[in-house]
This record gives sequence, structure tokens and C-alpha cells, in this order.
Amino acid sequence: MTTNRFGYLAAHLFVLAYCVVLLMSLGIQLLQHELPCPLCLVQRMAMLLAAGGAAYVIVRSREGEISPVDYMAGYGFAVLAAVGGMAMSARQVMLHLTDPVGYGPPVLGLHFYTWALITFLVVIVFCALSFVFAPRLMPKGVSYGAASKAVVWLLVAIAAVIVVMTFLQEGFHWVVPDDPTEYALL
Repeated sequence: MTTNRFGYLAAHLFVLAYCVVLLMSLGIQLLQHELPCPLCLVQRMAMLLAAGGAAYVIVRSREGEISPVDYMAGYGFAVLAAVGGMAMSARQVMLHLTDPVGYGPPVLGLHFYTWALITFLVVIVFCALSFVFAPRLMPKGVSYGAASKAVVWLLVAIAAVIVVMTFLQEGFHWVVPDDPTEYALL
């Protein structure tokens, strides 16, 4: 049996990269008291869904090999989530084109919504390349070990924290204010 660990490693790096981005956004929310606006929340959900597509590839390759259908489904789902997230990010960037200050603190000179737009574009390019080189990248002969479980469970834990933080911010209301300043339930 031939082995292909690069595609498996790439899926892990995909999930870990979004985990880092989401942890940074949660850190700014908690440490600098910068609550996410509704568009930011939607972008976070799109990031979770995109990373979920890569996590699906990891989980489906538990047996050491993944079917082409599962591989394409996982990354296809990631593309759909990235397109939706990209639309929300682009809308937010356009909302702040005339506002030089923007919303929230800049990170390395760009605001989070601009970085989100860039990450969604990177996801689309990554998935396109994964489709083109699928025969060479589909995981084969890999083991679903403790590291893989840790990556998937890290994503699940971050998703749970985001859901709880969003509920604390939104409370029992259907709408988050455009410029949130406090947690509704605290």
C-alpha cells in the first residue's frame, strides 16, 4: 500500500490555522473587550464550517484511506463556507472603506475582517489545488492517532466556546447590535 501523508498533514494544518485565527479573535474579545459585531460572528461561523470541511477529511480517513467522494465532499464544503464567509468579509471591508479607523484593533496593519477575507481566499485556493492534485493528496496509509483526535477536538472546543460567548453576548434576543458594547447576559 502506498502512503500519502502530505494530504493528511495539509488537512491538519488547515484546521490548526483556523484554530489559531479563531483563538486570536477570542483573545481580543476577552482580553481587550472588543465584542464582535454581527458580521464578525457570521465570519467566525464560516471559519468554523470551513475548518469543519477539513476536519471531515481527517475523520473520514480514520481507516488509513479516504474515498474520493469523501475527500471532495469535505473540501467542497470548505469552499462553500469560504465563499459565504468571503461575501460577509467583503461586505464589511466595503462598509469601512470610507472609515479610516475601522472597527476593532488592527492586527499587523489590517483589521480582522480584512484578514478574514484573505483567509477565505486562501481556503478557496487551497481547496482548488486539493481538487486538482486529489489523486496525489488523498490520505492513504495514514494513522488516525492522538494528534488527529487532538486537532479535531480542539476545533470542537473552540466552536463550543464561540457558541457560549455568542449566547452571552446576544442573550435571548434575535439581533446583535451593530456596535456591541456589553454582554446581554452578564
